[in-house]
Order: sequence, then structure tokens, then C-alpha cells
Amino acid sequence: MTSLSQRQSGILLHITSLSGPFKQGVLGEEALQFIEFIQYAGYRVWQFLPLGPTHAHGSPYESLSSSAGNPELIDLRQISQHGWLSNDDVQRVILGELLPCTARAKAALKFYKQLENDTELSQQLTEFKQQQASWLDDYALFTSLKIVHEGMPWWKWPVALRDKQTAAISSAKETLAAHIQQVIFEQFMFHQQWQQIKEHAEHCGVQLFGDLPIYVAHDSSDVWSNREYFTVNDEGFCDEVAGVPPDYFSETGQRWGNPLYVWDTLQASGFEWWIQRIEVQMQRMHIIRIDHFRGLEAFWAIPAHRDDGIEGEWCKALGHELLQALSDRFGKQLPFIAEDLGLITPEVTALRQDFGLPGMKILHFAFGGDASNPYLPHQHTQDMVVYTGTHDNDTTLGWWQAASDHEQQHIQSYLGMDGHDVVWSIIRTALASPANLSMIPMQDLLALDTSARFNTPGTLDGNWSWRMNALPDMENDCWVRSKEMNRLYGRSCK
Repeated sequence: MTSLSQRQSGILLHITSLSGPFKQGVLGEEALQFIEFIQYAGYRVWQFLPLGPTHAHGSPYESLSSSAGNPELIDLRQISQHGWLSNDDVQRVILGELLPCTARAKAALKFYKQLENDTELSQQLTEFKQQQASWLDDYALFTSLKIVHEGMPWWKWPVALRDKQTAAISSAKETLAAHIQQVIFEQFMFHQQWQQIKEHAEHCGVQLFGDLPIYVAHDSSDVWSNREYFTVNDEGFCDEVAGVPPDYFSETGQRWGNPLYVWDTLQASGFEWWIQRIEVQMQRMHIIRIDHFRGLEAFWAIPAHRDDGIEGEWCKALGHELLQALSDRFGKQLPFIAEDLGLITPEVTALRQDFGLPGMKILHFAFGGDASNPYLPHQHTQDMVVYTGTHDNDTTLGWWQAASDHEQQHIQSYLGMDGHDVVWSIIRTALASPANLSMIPMQDLLALDTSARFNTPGTLDGNWSWRMNALPDMENDCWVRSKEMNRLYGRSCK
């Protein structure tokens, strides 16, 4: 595999957006084919969003666990091939006549029945449970308890369960044994299917680029199981929550609502919870983006009663100590990319550079000002990752159509173009950048408008739902032009 010090490019596409027969993309043949297509076009990296199980609103940045895989991404067709689910049931899921969770429950029963006489499969499951012991049992019990309590957050459960009292937990494990087994089966299946994708990517010379939110959801197995590391009180409520002050994305800032870290307690533990969390991701990914990296230097603490991010204060974090602990455990050169967008101070830049982590440059932020704008390509350096836009931006076509006359004139003047084929002019600019890694959202390769936007920060409706209708065939212009540009700008697969 290549490293971040080499010139390369990649595609940003969350797995849920893959085309296929289900309501969203899954870890199946479409993912394997997508890897082959981007490799053919000269790309060496596939970036996607966090993979954890989501809450009802579907945001991958608000997960029930920062280590578990989303069971909705499991390919039921592969489970059928093992004989644990009928083809008829798979078709019923595709047609919307059977819920995927019901299908997985049926499959789990047959899986455990086979396990009684299948020594090899039993050994594989045992090894998986041992390797993931730091989070798996707590997560399986947590999700089972949420079902019993009709989805209520853990701080509204009976006190004995809320506070993980020994007798109550032992009783719950016994009562909910069947569902706990189903959750473990789902995580085992996710792991098996993910390993198939990772092996195929490595065979094709493609690196998997994952995303790690800096914070975890309040209503998560992480916080319920490790309350001492988070700013929750004895009743489980937050006095302060995470977010950001007003910025490019929102005039009123953003109130994310995540609990903040108790950094002193994390440090006293040797940052073991963080280390275990990173270890799980490093088993899956070749590259990890640390979302909201600036929160490792200082974080915006918002009073819990506020509905926005206007009111708050900056508080120092122990990011240097954390990154040093991670470096000591995983090696000097961490495979991280710092999402250093927003209000970035010299201290944040120094922290990133101290550990040799690439930062990010977004071309959508580059125009409309003067030549000193740090996002303009002539300001880029090799230790950067350049994007046309990210999952939080509009598509490039939508961005262009919404730009002011002044911004459009600046773009045309800077790029030496007349406003035609603007999407590919921006893609070309990203690929020509001095930055070692250039990332292009799939929506931009397809030159799609605002209707294909994946997320609008600070909003709840209409996000995370875009799906690619079909994977363009290899003769499509998006691959042909990519292949030529990747070769032209020295980013092609070797």
C-alpha cells in the first residue's frame, strides 16, 4: 500500500450511497466493483463517513457506538449464500415486505444452530469476541436494553440499569440473552464482510479512508459504559455540550449536544479508551480522518440549555498528550488526517504539525477574496489533502450556481476558464494542486447539482439520503477523464 507522503487521489462516497437492490448501499458486490472502477480511473483512495450504527435521524456522526459497525450495511445476499437466510426473504427485504432487522434475526437463529456442530465457525466467532472485547459485550447489552425500553436514552432507564449496578446488569444479560446473541452475530457478519472489502481494496492497491468523529453520542454505549470519561452528571445529563461558535456554515454556530471529555481522567487512565477506539478503526482502515481536529487543542463548551452555539467558551484539551500516547502505541507516523476547518489558531496548526498530520484545503472556500486566501491552490503545500468540497458542502455544480457574480468572476479569472464545464475545471484544479492527496466527491465526478447534496450542517431534514442510481460503466466520461487527469498530474496507480 502507498503512504500519505506519496502523490495520489481518491473518491469520497459514503457506503450508503452505493447503487444496489436495497434501500441503501451495503458491504457487497457493488462495493467491490466500485473499488475496481476507481482503481481503473487512477484513484488510490476510497473515503467514506463513519460506519457506526446510527440513531433514527441517520447521521453517521451520531452513533450508538463508535466501535460497532452499522448492521444496516450488512449484505443479506451473502448471509443467504451461507444458508442462514432464504433467497425469498432477501427478495422480501428488497421489496420492502420484510424489515432487514427481522431478516437478520431469522439468520441469527440458523447461524447459532450451525455453530453447535461447526468447530471452525465457532472458533472464528470466539476469536472475534476476544479481539473486540473492549466494546462488544457492552454494546450488545446496550442495544438490547434500548429495545426493551422502546428506544429511550440510557439516562431515562431505571436507575439500576442506568448506573450499571451489578445485580441489574446480570439479570438483564440473562433475560436478553437471545437478542444479545443476535447483536453479536450482526457484528461478526459486519466484520467478515468488511474484511472481504479490505482485502479486495488491498489487492487493487486502494486504501480505505475512514472518518472518526472526535466526540461520541450522548446516547451511546460509549458514554453509558464509560461515564467517568465524559461530562455527564450523576443522573446522566450534560451540564455542557460540544459544538462550534458561528462560522462559515452557520451564523449561530452549531450545538452538537455531545458530552465533552474529562481530559484529566482520560490522561490518568493512559488514554486507554481512546487507544482501544483507534485500534478498532485501524483494523478496518488504512487512513483515518480525525473530525473536528481543532477540538483536540481547545474545545467550544456550550451551556446545555442553549439551542445554538453562540454562547460558550474555549477550554483547553490534552490533545498533545493524547496524540503522543497514540504515537507511542501505534508508531511515530500515525495514519491520520486532521480535519482542521473552521476557526484554526496557530496552536491547532502547531499540534497538527508536531505529529506530521496532513490538514485539509477546500476549494469551495478559496474564492471571492484576495490572493492571501489559504484555500487557494497556490497556497497549498504537500502536507495537505485538497477537496473540491466535502460531505458538508454543496456539490460543486450547486456551489457554482449559488455563487455571487463576484465569486464567479474570481473563479473564472483564477482558473483561466469561461464558466463552461466548471465542475471539471475545479476537479482539474484539485488534481493539479501541490497537495499530496486530492479527494473528489462522487457527486462532482457525476457533475450533479444541489439535489445531490449529502448534508447541510446545522439542519436535520433531508440529509444523508442521496443514493447513486447506478455505477457508471467504465466507458463513462467520469472515469475516462479521471484516468487521463490522474496520469497527467502524477496521481495514477502504479
